[in-house]
Amino acid sequence: MTPIFKETYFLSASEANAEQELSLPILTSKIIDIATAHANSLGIGNPSMEKMNAGWILSRLTIEMNSYPKVNDTYIISTWIESTNRHFSERAFKIYSESGEVFGYARSIWMVMDTVNHTNVGLSHLTFEKEWIDGTIPPIERQARHSTIVENICGEELPRGIVTATAPVFDYKFKYCDLDFYRHVNTIRYVTLLLNRFTLEEHDESFVKRLELSFLHEAKYGMETQLLRSDSQDGRMSSFLLRKRSDKSPLFFARLFREKR
Repeated sequence: MTPIFKETYFLSASEANAEQELSLPILTSKIIDIATAHANSLGIGNPSMEKMNAGWILSRLTIEMNSYPKVNDTYIISTWIESTNRHFSERAFKIYSESGEVFGYARSIWMVMDTVNHTNVGLSHLTFEKEWIDGTIPPIERQARHSTIVENICGEELPRGIVTATAPVFDYKFKYCDLDFYRHVNTIRYVTLLLNRFTLEEHDESFVKRLELSFLHEAKYGMETQLLRSDSQDGRMSSFLLRKRSDKSPLFFARLFREKR
């Protein structure tokens, strides 16, 4: 059995963005889907853990793209297990064309959640065969430590690792269509939330070169949240912090790097 699992896709107009290329939310969805399919094929997927009330959830995701498939293109995503430990599994992805042109790569960290009390149950109940682990490290960096973002406070010196918001706080209350199978907020909804903070003109002028998502706590239906944003001086990198509005506790960090088309 090969440790690399792959699927071939055709990009229809319904899965494209306004720039007529593979949309980032759809790519994120495909990445999650192929990871699920590979785990299922190995007998360590969600169906095999259903009786013990457990299932895989995403803890971190990094996507780095040189370019994106265009409408009517056929593209391939391959995935493999990079490493495992008692608590998490690292999984990598490659996105490329039929001719071998590499569009980009992705890295992810997964944990197994108890679907009743929503805690990390670890991976000790799973058996990973040696031949399942490819171990190839994709040529993109792991996520760096994310900075905490605070509202603009004039005249105060901020501690190291804390940055000031450069945009007004954006309030958002999660709704029914934001939820997934586990009844918490779907990863794709977070991606959409970030992309919608940029104008159509900004998307036309640049593309998302790299996206980093780091999940800390679940967001659920009806939760009122606040999204804080801090842009770099050149405007090409934007950091985000999503927090609960009630107690300002962090839900996830994100970083988005844009590059001129």
